[in-house]
This record gives sequence, structure tokens and C-alpha cells, in this order.
Amino acid sequence: MIQMMMCKQATRLMSKRLDAPLSLRERFSLRFHLGMCGACRHCDRQFELLHLAGQRYRDRLAPDDDAR
Repeated sequence: MIQMMMCKQATRLMSKRLDAPLSLRERFSLRFHLGMCGACRHCDRQFELLHLAGQRYRDRLAPDDDAR
């Protein structure tokens, strides 16, 4: 029987997957939760936006590797 995870667990997995691959079980559980929880879907989009903004900021600060 599948037990739906709590939002706290889902947000932990959302954050974790930005840095490392999730296991099959974690991916399935998170996908199931996101399918049922609009608040977590919104949170997931915010995590992705923040991650992308951080990457772009880092890329702007990093020296251009092609210039060497």
C-alpha cells in the first residue's frame, strides 16, 4: 500500500533532487505527492526558480573559460 508522504518530506526531496539524483522510490513518492498537493507544486516551482537564478548568478561571476 502506498502511503502519501507529508509536505515536509516532499520539500526535503525537492531540495535534494536539485543537488543529486533521487532513488526510484523517492522519485515516485515525490511525483505522487506533487500530483495531489498544489501547495507543494507551487513550492517545487519556486525551488526550481531559485536554483536557476543561483546558477545564472554563479555563471556571471565565473571567469569565461573560453577566454583562456
